[in-house]
Amino acid sequence: MNIRSLTRGDGVVIGAAVLLFIASFLGVASCDGPEAYCENVNVPNAWDVSIGLGLGTYMTGVIGAALIVVAHLLPQPRKVAGLELGPLGVGLSVAAAWSLLWWTIDAENTGVGLILGLIATLALAGAAIATPLVPALQAALLPAPRPAAPQPYGGQPQGGYGYPGAQQPQPGQQPYGGQPQPGQPFGGGQPQPGAPAPATGGDFSPFWFAVPVPRPLFGEDGSPTPIAELAPGTWYLAVEQRGAALVAQTQDGRRGVLQDTSGIQRG
Repeated sequence: MNIRSLTRGDGVVIGAAVLLFIASFLGVASCDGPEAYCENVNVPNAWDVSIGLGLGTYMTGVIGAALIVVAHLLPQPRKVAGLELGPLGVGLSVAAAWSLLWWTIDAENTGVGLILGLIATLALAGAAIATPLVPALQAALLPAPRPAAPQPYGGQPQGGYGYPGAQQPQPGQQPYGGQPQPGQPFGGGQPQPGAPAPATGGDFSPFWFAVPVPRPLFGEDGSPTPIAELAPGTWYLAVEQRGAALVAQTQDGRRGVLQDTSGIQRG
């Protein structure tokens, strides 16, 4: 998990979930009577009214928010009962907002717990739906740190975030950032018999780069299913250029095609 893969939309989702959790312990009704009488009235919260309201509505929204955030933290999509975590979380958030809307409409004396709960679920569902559509919400929640000093290719990176250069190379293994030897593939290790050498083509020189927002990395075979997700704040090695796309290599040695190269930061 990489916390730097979270977006501003995820920040809104997290804040709305916290507000929703707090609202579940506030009164869902208001006292309509003399002040002296209301001081002795115990106003129920969502958990006092019914477990359906507390667990089935308020916690449904909180669980939905957790699934949305976890889905963005994971490097690859995960599924529960055949459903991806992100869309499942969005569905739970919308369901919680719809349920609280009708609880608020049906209440005779609406309390602060219902009002704050409704506001929180509307913000939660709105952010979950709008994040893939609004570029401002897709920006990284935590900006990627800039490297202290860009290193030319062939030099050892000096501890930038995500650079795997701190590890000592094993015998016969080429570290990241080192100059590859003839016939040796990028990423280290001995070349396998019959394995083709990576083609850099023309005057292209491999370089380190970071992405501004999470972006999918597709297989070199042209498969439409992403093999990984590049996260902001992590440095990756571009080993080949194919038109406007780049062939990138991750720290675990996987290679794929980054189709969207707009706004990348070169190291």
